[in-house]
Amino acid sequence: MDFLIEPLQYGFMQRSLIVAVVVGIICAVVGTYLMVQRLALLGDAISHSVLPGLAIAFIFDWNIFTGAFIAGLLSTILINVIRNNSQIKEDAAMGIVFSAFFALGITLITIVQKDNKIDLNHFLFGNILSVSFVEVRDTIAIALFILFIVIMFYKELLFYTFDKLGAESVGLPVYWLDFSLMILIGLTIVASLKAVGVILVLSLLITPSATAYLLVKRLHEVMLVGVFFGVISSISGMYISFYYNLPSGPAIVLVATFFFFLSFLFSPSQGLFTNYIKLKISDK
Repeated sequence: MDFLIEPLQYGFMQRSLIVAVVVGIICAVVGTYLMVQRLALLGDAISHSVLPGLAIAFIFDWNIFTGAFIAGLLSTILINVIRNNSQIKEDAAMGIVFSAFFALGITLITIVQKDNKIDLNHFLFGNILSVSFVEVRDTIAIALFILFIVIMFYKELLFYTFDKLGAESVGLPVYWLDFSLMILIGLTIVASLKAVGVILVLSLLITPSATAYLLVKRLHEVMLVGVFFGVISSISGMYISFYYNLPSGPAIVLVATFFFFLSFLFSPSQGLFTNYIKLKISDK
């Protein structure tokens, strides 16, 4: 019990754990749509594209969540403009846009750090231990909005996720569902920045959902099991970070990856080791 209670005596750990749990929940929920639709590259593109927004928001003393979200939204719009008005395919458009935005963000951060003698690398790798009360509040508000949208439009998003042409044929606004999903991804990434940073956020978006996908099949089950792994990974990573003096973002991601490989090896239906055992038994 002392092992569990000791970190909770510190205010910064209380705030960090709240953010970690919230981020673990929303990343698993939104990441499920990304994984099922094979849009991991899109999540990577948006996560890298928020960097110039963060730097600009810092320069003008704006809310960093607002700056990051606007930059992510602009990158999404630009990807769609390139894809819809040229022969460039979606994956190439993503690569062009996120590389350009990421390069711009790195350039701006370098300039800011040189002029102000401060370290902004926590934007890249996360620094959940430094979250303020205001950032906790903003993260919870973003999470509640994301969960509200997913619950309200769950059936429409379910249909759209598995059969986009069928959803369009029955009159669902596929374009707006597509755009709404982009916004949810952007908001999730923005909410996760303090926890794991721009570079590692894709892992937290995809890995818990992928772990769940190896264990269950229905979309809502993948979400729920993914939330379980996302929350456990976030809390475990925070405790490992606290006791072993490790960076919190990478610790969370490594724990999530550990659970994925356990599932990959020992899943009852798809596990590599499990299927090997079944094959050996059937041969006998």
